[in-house]
Amino acid sequence: MKMEQRLDAVVNRAIEEKRIVGAVLLVRRHGEVLYEKAHGLADRENSVPMRLDTIFRLSSLTKPIVAATILAMVEAGKLRLEDPVTRYLPEFKPKPADGSVPEITIHHLLTHTSGVSSASILSEDEIAAGVNRWRLGTGEILRRLAALSLLFAPGEGWSYGPSIDVLGAIAGNLVGGKPEDAIRQYVSGPLGMVDTRFTVTDTARLAAAYADGENGAVLMGDPYSVRNASGGITTYDPGRIFDAEAFQSGGGGMAGSGPDFMMLIEALRTGGGAILSRDMVAMGLANQTRQLQQAQGPGWGFSYFGAWLDDPALAGSPAARGTNRWGGIYGHNWFLDPENGLSVVSMSNTGIEGCDGPFKDQMRDAVYSALT
Repeated sequence: MKMEQRLDAVVNRAIEEKRIVGAVLLVRRHGEVLYEKAHGLADRENSVPMRLDTIFRLSSLTKPIVAATILAMVEAGKLRLEDPVTRYLPEFKPKPADGSVPEITIHHLLTHTSGVSSASILSEDEIAAGVNRWRLGTGEILRRLAALSLLFAPGEGWSYGPSIDVLGAIAGNLVGGKPEDAIRQYVSGPLGMVDTRFTVTDTARLAAAYADGENGAVLMGDPYSVRNASGGITTYDPGRIFDAEAFQSGGGGMAGSGPDFMMLIEALRTGGGAILSRDMVAMGLANQTRQLQQAQGPGWGFSYFGAWLDDPALAGSPAARGTNRWGGIYGHNWFLDPENGLSVVSMSNTGIEGCDGPFKDQMRDAVYSALT
């Protein structure tokens, strides 16, 4: 009851203050369901209530799904973590400013230590003309990414960018199809994640997309830009999920539900389930970035699945060392705390608040305070 009361209070307050429109929260401990509720509205303008099986644009929740796919393909002998990317994409040879051609590996892509830039792949004229970068085609997108200067030598820094998009393309090629074909073969199919696709399986269950506004959450246009926590601009393209011809972005292009995503987190917590061996999961959830600074801040490293908690006190987190977490810019968060047996999935239909606003830590703190 304490868990229910505390999480209800956090979500209800966020809805009342118009910071989010609706949310789905799922909490399991050692596999036991401690909390599983839908709150608010999936579509405010049409008065559609949120449901547990509401479908969301997953944004960066796509990344750990692709990571799990790559690790499963490693175990199947399809590739190796130390392989150079050029073994699978011969023309993908981004260079640093000095003109050298360093070797980028699968490991570098998984950990965002590749140096691949997140700069725009469109020219100023293309941006002015409204060119849709997602319609350029996989080959052209990869060509343009490779033409951007590397931010640093592979392995010598950390930068969040399109590395997982490249991995998605590699996975698709290896099965003779697209990223979704590999994901369905190695992860979503075996786990029964039926709504996890690069399209929407049931448009009636798709949450509308909202963004932070001065007077509360506002319905996104297409595209829609909002200032983010770092002072930059985040631009959303909510209509992309309906475009069957759009590039299948391994970094953020899928849709799915809270219960679907919980299947993946629980598979990792229990040692791999039907998709990975226990040893591979242990490696995948371990810190892979040594002392490299990454976007989560002090006290954090990075695993193959997300940020890895190294120093809870320094990070100001109640979670245990070894916790993995990450978010999705459309309004989502997840964390997996192996020591405490916790699997937590939080999905909202409001960015940036649901992802990087106070709601994230308020939800996390409510979970841990209920356990003490």
